[in-house]
Amino acid sequence: MRVILKKEVPNLGDAGDIVKVKPGYGRNYLIPRGLAIPANEGSLKQLEHQQRLAAAIKKKELDAATAMATSLANTSITIRREAGEDDRLFGSVTNRDIVEALAAEGIELDRKAVQLEDHIRSLGLFQVPVRLHREVAAQVKVYVMKA
Repeated sequence: MRVILKKEVPNLGDAGDIVKVKPGYGRNYLIPRGLAIPANEGSLKQLEHQQRLAAAIKKKELDAATAMATSLANTSITIRREAGEDDRLFGSVTNRDIVEALAAEGIELDRKAVQLEDHIRSLGLFQVPVRLHREVAAQVKVYVMKA
């Protein structure tokens, strides 16, 4: 019996895979639990259509992320904070502060996209990595200056 997996099944395959299983396993376990559907001509055409749609959506997201990465590479932001001796900040600059500064520049990002290893606690120039997509990352120049 051939089935199309709707979800990942350990030791069998990933979602969207067409696999051959014993009829009892497919009929009594996979299909009733919603893990698979029978692989007939109609469901195969539907799977191909869904895969084409998913590929188009992924390409569109990747293109948007690449364009955003180009925009971010040409962007630098300045954040002003109070600092004491030895240019140490009173407090720190976090990913939320960076996202707010980028929003003021007209670039909207999720704060989880900013990949700060640790909060910025001193004055200076910092290259902050931003993860826009699984395959696309960018660097933003952040100037932390004395207020």
